[in-house]
Amino acid sequence: MLDTAEAAPVATPSADPSPRPAPARRRLRWPLAILPWVFPAVALVLALLNTGVPGRDIALYAFYFAVDIVLPGTLIHRWVRGSRGNVPEDLGLGAATGLLIMLGGWALCAFLGTQVLLPWWPALLVVPFLAVPRLHKHWRVSRPRPLPLRWSWIVAAGLVLLVGAQYPSWTDTPLPPAGGAIYQDLWYHLALVHEMTRSMPFQVPQMAGDSLTYHYLSDADIAVASMITKIDPAVVLLRLWIVPVAATGVLVTAALTRSLSGKWWAGALGGVVAILGLPMLLGAATTPLGVNPVSPYSPSQTYAIPLLALLVILAVDVLRGRALGWSWLMVFPLALACAGAKSSALPPFLAGLLAAVVLVAFRYRRRLLPTLALLGLTLAAVALGFRLFAGGGAGTLGFQPLAILYWVVPYRQTIGYQDVIDKNILIPYGVEHTGTAGRAFIAGVLIWWLIMQAPRTLAVAGLVARPTRTEPAMWLLAGMTTAGAGATFLLWHPSASQIYFYISAAPFGTVAVAWIMAATARSWRPVLAGVLAGGIWALIIPQMYVPQVDRVVRWALILAEPLVRTTIVAVCVAAIALILRRVFTGRTPWRALPAGILAAVLGAGLIGGAQRQFDQVDAALSGVPAPVEDDPGKLIEPEEMLAAQWLAANTGRDDVVATNVHCTPIDWTSGCDARAFWVAGLGGRRTVIESWGYTDEAVALDGVNGERYMRQPAPDFERYMLNEKVFANGQEADIEEMKRLYDVKWLFADDRAAGIVSSNLARVAKVRFTSGPVTIYELP
Repeated sequence: MLDTAEAAPVATPSADPSPRPAPARRRLRWPLAILPWVFPAVALVLALLNTGVPGRDIALYAFYFAVDIVLPGTLIHRWVRGSRGNVPEDLGLGAATGLLIMLGGWALCAFLGTQVLLPWWPALLVVPFLAVPRLHKHWRVSRPRPLPLRWSWIVAAGLVLLVGAQYPSWTDTPLPPAGGAIYQDLWYHLALVHEMTRSMPFQVPQMAGDSLTYHYLSDADIAVASMITKIDPAVVLLRLWIVPVAATGVLVTAALTRSLSGKWWAGALGGVVAILGLPMLLGAATTPLGVNPVSPYSPSQTYAIPLLALLVILAVDVLRGRALGWSWLMVFPLALACAGAKSSALPPFLAGLLAAVVLVAFRYRRRLLPTLALLGLTLAAVALGFRLFAGGGAGTLGFQPLAILYWVVPYRQTIGYQDVIDKNILIPYGVEHTGTAGRAFIAGVLIWWLIMQAPRTLAVAGLVARPTRTEPAMWLLAGMTTAGAGATFLLWHPSASQIYFYISAAPFGTVAVAWIMAATARSWRPVLAGVLAGGIWALIIPQMYVPQVDRVVRWALILAEPLVRTTIVAVCVAAIALILRRVFTGRTPWRALPAGILAAVLGAGLIGGAQRQFDQVDAALSGVPAPVEDDPGKLIEPEEMLAAQWLAANTGRDDVVATNVHCTPIDWTSGCDARAFWVAGLGGRRTVIESWGYTDEAVALDGVNGERYMRQPAPDFERYMLNEKVFANGQEADIEEMKRLYDVKWLFADDRAAGIVSSNLARVAKVRFTSGPVTIYELP
């Protein structure tokens, strides 16, 4: 049942038919409704300007996102699904729908080779809503049921926090061509962004000719934005893109939570905490794995959030017996988009859906057929998605229980100090060879993780809580959270990427917790008290530190102390609240305790995380320098970046480049770490062979000869040797052979790279550009 504040206003007949002046509050309604959203908008603009983004690019991207994503998406979502009765949720759901629709337009243009028509795709969708009178109604909110202004203030405050969370990474990541060290995954994604501007079939940009199998749809979305606005792809990826997409995720999860709970305040709190909240930190000496679903270093994870949330909304309607109508047409494309956004997004959803099917089969058999149809469409999307997108190391998952403990500091510094990353063992060495006390410590670490992740893992309480235990939608959300955690602790990946199964599902665990909280709360008062109590405690709890001696007993005490403190404080605060309530009202509100405790857990996750993020913002604003890379070979010089940008501006989109840059550090002498990626990333062109560290072949060889996957030899050794001979010898025969095999048109020679660059290249190729240590040659 909707809260009274959400009900549509009841019209009362007037005794005096003559017009009356509008009351002041009505005149101020729209300014007051818009005011909360001004703050995150201003914060975002200031943060972008302060980190090197031109005002013109900010305005262009804002116009693009509003007109090409939100507008057509909102119109189509209202046409297919109807209006939510308020503008913010309509726009949030419309933005998520717009992302999906834009993917469809991009895929069509990439398949046909008609990218030049892509800017007209949104117009093609909007024109019918202008031309057809029956569609005019979708330009406005139907049957208005406005949300309270407090909802807007809560969500807007969350968006300010979102901007603040991204700002430190922006200050640490210089925009090219400033030079410096940028996280290698961002270079990899930037190369994929350029690849997405080409026609199908796509190739691995670092190894021209190899078919690309990777969850690249986030890169496609960034590429579309760059192609339409003409903004540098690096600026879109490193600055402009992430906040609007993550904000869409906040709005969609807020709408989902309100749909489940029927209470506006649960929707606002659930949406903000689901996307921006962290695990409970409680002054712990180490942070539990699985922190924030929004990551500036993983565009794919961020992009999956709004798409998966929209899919969950459709699933909730099916599980509650509501007819989807034309919305069925969205299910398969949306599920496929989730698979192509992040390979770890759909498996937890599928597991949760299977759990819901069990309940539906036994309790709600009339809903079984549409639920099975939803399951079948999801399975089909998983199958097709595996064929299209699974790769880039995603197929390297193996079964190894507790392999993730290698990245858990208390375990790694004690029992697991001899562990290695090895896919060929059944369980980690430390787990296998420890004694009874060690096993007890491992069990304690797992319990500690579950408790610290309570803002997400308490979703399982919904399976026993009376108001929600018979809700198939709760089984879906709890199943997603449980499956994500289970995959994290049962699977193996050489870079701990199994954690993304949990991170993808974590927001929906928080949605479930907010739903349970709302279902057990008789009013908002215990919820507000709980949020404040949890938030205050997160701010004042003493900070613990990593022990000087890496002993099991010492680590056990360090982990247990914040939990014991929190338990004591929680019991005392709850007892005082109950006693005071008894004194003043004569009643003991026992039923308010569950809602208050859940609210305190959510408040601790939100406020504790906000404190950490504001500390990082404060450090960034105060000019505290980021840690400086002590190996100059890992830094990319501004002149090198300029040379790569020259390639992007002066060569054909489908031209192929050969380069002698492969490794980091660039002047490596032993053990090449083949994750440079910046020549293809900044240059925007396919390369004969740049870096191969993320190829399926390299990742599959992790551990061979005692080397990690990024240090394995080139998978195509003959190609690599031919490439090296061209730069080292500069012989015309080698160049002709490379041109014949790979249709090479340009050479990107960097004198800083390991090996030598032959002076003979200037005689067999034309020098077109020189910048610092880089010379670019055009082949005849």
